[in-house]
Amino acid sequence: MMRPSALTIITSALLAACGLGIGLSDRLGTPAMAQPSADPAWAEISPVEGQAPITPIPQPPPADPRKLRLGERLFQDARLSANGDLSCQSCHDIRSNGAADAGHQQSSCAPDLSAKLDVLTVFNAALSFRFGWQGNFRTLAAQADATIESPHGMRSRASEVVRKLNSDPDMVQQFRAAYGHEADRDSLLDALVTFEHSLLTPDSRFDLWLRGDKSALSTDEHQGYLLFKSYGCISCHQGVNVGGNLFQRQGVFEPLVSTGPQVVRVPSLRNVATTAPYFHDGSAATLEEAVGRMAKAQLDRTLTDKQIAVIVAFLKTLTGNYRGSPVVAGARP
Repeated sequence: MMRPSALTIITSALLAACGLGIGLSDRLGTPAMAQPSADPAWAEISPVEGQAPITPIPQPPPADPRKLRLGERLFQDARLSANGDLSCQSCHDIRSNGAADAGHQQSSCAPDLSAKLDVLTVFNAALSFRFGWQGNFRTLAAQADATIESPHGMRSRASEVVRKLNSDPDMVQQFRAAYGHEADRDSLLDALVTFEHSLLTPDSRFDLWLRGDKSALSTDEHQGYLLFKSYGCISCHQGVNVGGNLFQRQGVFEPLVSTGPQVVRVPSLRNVATTAPYFHDGSAATLEEAVGRMAKAQLDRTLTDKQIAVIVAFLKTLTGNYRGSPVVAGARP
């Protein structure tokens, strides 16, 4: 797959920020123009099927099973934190939505800002072009290293984590089996990244529809997808991750959030129905509220209850499967 050039990313983001229906093509190359009418009625929408700007999530890539098992163990190991009170799993619960539960969304898990931010899901993170709300990290390894060292997160250092792991004979044996030597910084981060690359959630109902199963979506869900494209939501939320490959200014026509960065990496909408609350400050409690606020602030559109309902119906079809089971919402406090 072609990577977007810096000019393509910047141009597409600026055009989208102006409220225009400009999106990247399937290959993230030449922008494709969408021309929604001023107030499209249901019958006025006539997208070109077969030119979907969203592509299905692939199966996880092949990986050395020894590194994969080690990475999963490290992901759940609280020795990565200074006080032994946090693991990656603490903030990114892969038993549910890959994020924190609704009572702990604004937890101390954000290495890129001193402010506490809504926890982004780890599911499908490997498909994004940058990592963190501000996109400060270009690689998963850099993000993992920063999280371990963050004074607002694990408050440790990779060297200290390695020292702890090498004092555990069983962990030493597992590192030797996977890497041929005891733990060091590079193998620690590589194992974590190998596991994170496995955290993909393929086979959502929308992906089944993209692959040709037209019975996978209901009439309302399909209508929601058409509106999603017609209104220009697809300008920023496209590609395999339905987002994650652009930066965007929040609040083009009116404020969207009251605090925090105004320019953020566009989040993925994969599994979005399971990851409430929404926005980097967690200020939208429901998907319906988030859709309505986004339409007004970013596109200067006031949506009807019916329009919001069908768009939300479409977004719910983006829920995929992890290890053969559907991704589910985190526990409520």
